[in-house]
Amino acid sequence: MNTCTTISAELAEPLAATAASATTWLLIEQAGPWGAKALTESHLEAALGRQLDAAAAGTGVRIALIRRPGRHADAADGTPHTVLVGHTAPGRSWVRRLTVTDPAELLELDFAALGAGDHAGLGTAHSGGPIALVCTNGRRDRCCALLGRPLAADLAAAGHSEVWEVTHLGGHRFSPTMLVLPYGYAYGRLTEAAAKEVLAATAAGHTSPAWSRGRSYWDRPGQAAEQAVRELTGETAADALTLTQEPAGERRWRVRVTHRDGRGWTAEVAQLPSEPARPESCGKTPGTPARMDVVALTEGAQAGR
Repeated sequence: MNTCTTISAELAEPLAATAASATTWLLIEQAGPWGAKALTESHLEAALGRQLDAAAAGTGVRIALIRRPGRHADAADGTPHTVLVGHTAPGRSWVRRLTVTDPAELLELDFAALGAGDHAGLGTAHSGGPIALVCTNGRRDRCCALLGRPLAADLAAAGHSEVWEVTHLGGHRFSPTMLVLPYGYAYGRLTEAAAKEVLAATAAGHTSPAWSRGRSYWDRPGQAAEQAVRELTGETAADALTLTQEPAGERRWRVRVTHRDGRGWTAEVAQLPSEPARPESCGKTPGTPARMDVVALTEGAQAGR
């Protein structure tokens, strides 16, 4: 049976530069079933979901629902909801944890400040290891359920990390997909062994470029440039690289990548269609999703100036 994931893999579609962009993730525990648009199609009140979505718009904050792996029994009214807030800026990443009885309390958050990396003492600091968020929303795409749920269950049973199911990370055709906090790197086409390697690397302050879809803090052109430099240099330290990005023509960008040791590179990135056509999600008509290609990479602190 062909699925969006098997077709994508057969076409060797690159994983790089496919991560959803978010400077900060707001993750709200909500048990029970999720619909395709989970913020308004779950046991979270639909009106509240719309209000939260509107409050986050334009701030860099991305909202998703989470639940523990396993059976998804409905939660009784008044059951506390765990809330995780994770900022993903290189060198300034953090995760805060709080509990709310009524998710409507979250409307009081300063979304602009959270998106900019200011938590203002919200909740308590997460002091444990990596937090794994595995996309499992079968209502969004069946591959996420068929491939994501077993992975989430296996990782949770292994006990090496805090594991949650999450509603949507984008890129269904790269399932199973996983976002890992605190650094905010997304990964795709994971096996159980690969996911455990990712979590071990994250715990040691590193990323795993072989399965990386990009750091969510960066827009997609920046994700492409960062990946190209990591592949060139073999650098895996999560916070070793920072970048700046500027337009360089229609669907083209110039991205300057700087290593903390002072080295620098300039990447020329172009947005091109993925060909031949392939479905972005199961059941969708095949299309040519945009891909970000690094068409030139020049080393040197003064490169591109």
